[in-house]
Amino acid sequence: MAAESERHFSHTQRMKAAVHYTVGLLCQEIADDKEITFSKQSIAAISEITFRQCETFAKDLEMFARHAKRATITMEDVKLLSRRSRSLHEHITSYSDEIASSNQEQKVKRKKKSVSAGKGQRRSEGDSAVADSEGHSVA
Repeated sequence: MAAESERHFSHTQRMKAAVHYTVGLLCQEIADDKEITFSKQSIAAISEITFRQCETFAKDLEMFARHAKRATITMEDVKLLSRRSRSLHEHITSYSDEIASSNQEQKVKRKKKSVSAGKGQRRSEGDSAVADSEGHSVA
């Protein structure tokens, strides 16, 4: 049990380090763009707040799915989570619509491909070349 606890602690520390690193990069980008500086303490505070907020989000998403008697977190759960921030909600909804549209396009393409394969309409590359050359005479 102690090994499991130690492994969890190590994993959490690595995630916190990754968040801190990413926040540092974002702060540096903003600092360069806006010609300001961030203290190490402010970057650490932003990192800690970000990490804790992500933990809260994860717990809330889990509870939304569990409340709906599901084991899988869906896009609808994420939209529900973002409902208090209008701009975030609009962004997530827009992104969700893009994903749904892309998935629908992929489904249509797969369906067309399977229908044409099922009817034997697909030709091999050799057949295509022969058919193309037969239709044209060389003078």
